[in-house]
Amino acid sequence: MSDRMRVLLVEDDPQLGPLIEQVLAEVYDVLRVTDGERALVEGTTHDFDAMVVDRRLPGVDGAQLVTALRERGVVSPILMLTALGALRDRVQGLDAGADDYLVKPFEFDELLARLRALTRTFTGEGREVAIGEWTFYPESRALYSPYDGRILLTERENDLLRLLAENPLRTFSRGQILEAVFAPDEQPGTVDTYVHYLRRKADPELISTVRGHGYRLGRL
Repeated sequence: MSDRMRVLLVEDDPQLGPLIEQVLAEVYDVLRVTDGERALVEGTTHDFDAMVVDRRLPGVDGAQLVTALRERGVVSPILMLTALGALRDRVQGLDAGADDYLVKPFEFDELLARLRALTRTFTGEGREVAIGEWTFYPESRALYSPYDGRILLTERENDLLRLLAENPLRTFSRGQILEAVFAPDEQPGTVDTYVHYLRRKADPELISTVRGHGYRLGRL
């Protein structure tokens, strides 16, 4: 038996798919499938350390596939590949249950780096930050609930929570959060979107709204 991590690659592009498989196979044991139906079968009957899922697939769409996997109790971290770079499309993928996304075209080094970040939590959590009864590990993007166990955060969710958790007495405006966490071309509404994600994924009181000023760490 191989001691390498197992990755399920769901990519139907006849040129890009084999290339991604070849690159990943240098580090991981890779199973590549080309449609959502088979991916759902493989993903629910075998254990994978991570999954790489294309957003546009024949049959079951990539976002639908991720939703179906999560509904069936699959907790493996999922990286979604998408040629759809609009914020709405990225939001749909994350809402479906993906942990991170990568917009095509991308460099293979970035793909490998994203997967390393997603799978790092399996080898050690790193520095601990207490948030009330919750425990936050910024280096591994993991948040532990006192009720439901481990919650894996996306890169941006993690960066936002880290900013607030490391400055628990400070209120940040949307502009300050936007500058510290997000890309220069993002809109202020992006901050509200990711605050919503964190509240929904963890606890509504994780982040407090300070009317007229912005957001701060909540009082859990």
